[in-house]
Amino acid sequence: MTSYKEGLNSITTFIFDVDGVLTNGDITLYKDEVVRTINSRDGYAIQYAVKMGFTVLIITGGNSEEVKTRLSNIGVQEVILNAKNKLEEYEILKEKYQFEDKNVVYMGDDIPDYQVMQRVGVSTCPQDAAVEIKALSDYQSPFLGGRHCVRDVIEQTLRVQGKWFSEKAFEW
Repeated sequence: MTSYKEGLNSITTFIFDVDGVLTNGDITLYKDEVVRTINSRDGYAIQYAVKMGFTVLIITGGNSEEVKTRLSNIGVQEVILNAKNKLEEYEILKEKYQFEDKNVVYMGDDIPDYQVMQRVGVSTCPQDAAVEIKALSDYQSPFLGGRHCVRDVIEQTLRVQGKWFSEKAFEW
C-alpha cells in the first residue's frame, strides 16, 4: 500500500484497545475502584461511526465493567474484557462479525496489540505508543492516547469514504 489513506477506503470495522488509546493510560486508584477517563470527542466519533454503519469493537486486557457499559451505551457492538491473547480474541470477533483483515482499522499502543496490528488492513497508534508499535503502524496519530487519537482515525476514515459531516452528524 503506498498510502495508509488508500486502505481506509475498504474499512468497515474499527477495533480499539482501551488503556493508552481510549484513555491516556493513567490509572487512578480510588479506594477499591480504578478510575479511567474517556474523552467525549472520541466517544462522539465512535457513536457517529456506528450511526454511519461501521462496526466498532473493543479488545482490552482491562477488566472494567464501567468502561464496558459506557462504550456499549455509545454503540460499541462488543467489548472484550480481560483479553489475555488479543489475536485469539480478534479471530473470534472476525468469525462472529464476518469481516476480513483488510476491512479493519486497529488502534493499539503497546506490545499486547502487536500481533493483531500485523494482521489488519490499517494499523494505527497514538503518538505516545510504544516504540515497537510505532514501528509497525501504518499511521501514527499526532494525538496522544485518550486525547482525540480515536476521533482522528475515525474522522479520517469517514472523510476518505465521504461519510463525515453528513445529516446524521446533527443527530445525537
